[in-house]
Amino acid sequence: MAQTAAVPAAMLPAYWEEARKHLAKRDRVMKKLIPKFGEACLQSRGDAFTTLARSIVGQQISVKAAQSVWERFALAVGSPATRLQPAEVLAVDTPRLREAGLSARKCEYLLDLARHFRDGQVHPAQWEGMDDETIITELVAIRGIGRWTAEMFLIFHLLRPNVLPLDDLGLLKGISLNYFSGEPVSRAEAREVGEAWAPFRSVATWYIWRSLDPLPVEY
Repeated sequence: MAQTAAVPAAMLPAYWEEARKHLAKRDRVMKKLIPKFGEACLQSRGDAFTTLARSIVGQQISVKAAQSVWERFALAVGSPATRLQPAEVLAVDTPRLREAGLSARKCEYLLDLARHFRDGQVHPAQWEGMDDETIITELVAIRGIGRWTAEMFLIFHLLRPNVLPLDDLGLLKGISLNYFSGEPVSRAEAREVGEAWAPFRSVATWYIWRSLDPLPVEY
């Protein structure tokens, strides 16, 4: 498994080094995994609306296909693919969105997402002071966003340190391979493994994903 390039200290989440030390001390698997990936870490990209829009576009299709559709979607909206605005999405009619390769359902989801942001039904400016479950409740009220998507958003965009996404198949597979010799694991067993990771369960989850694929996980 290849070593990854070092990440400048300024780009590390504030808790990352503390989390690495904590996990290596508390968990035998983490003690072996963490050194394999150098200074690589979680990194937030984009803004909240764009990140959530990308998650909707990418549902149930391959990463390659999702990127192609995303680029056509951004072109249809007339906005840089790195930062879309809700008003720009709402200004485009559904037939034009469909021409970008989006299903009718995904068009509905993206428009609902845009309306939630435009109308102030989500509160990005207040998220920093809100707990994880409150943010999840706010996000799953948007069509097309379930708990898994909300948890990925907490991990990858808000960089919340203690999220354990038990609906994530990669996490369950990684726990199976690393802790149970490949035997299938239940959510309850995964939760029990994750108890030793607190208060840095997001970080441990990230390393479990990396054990399956050495390329950085992005969202």
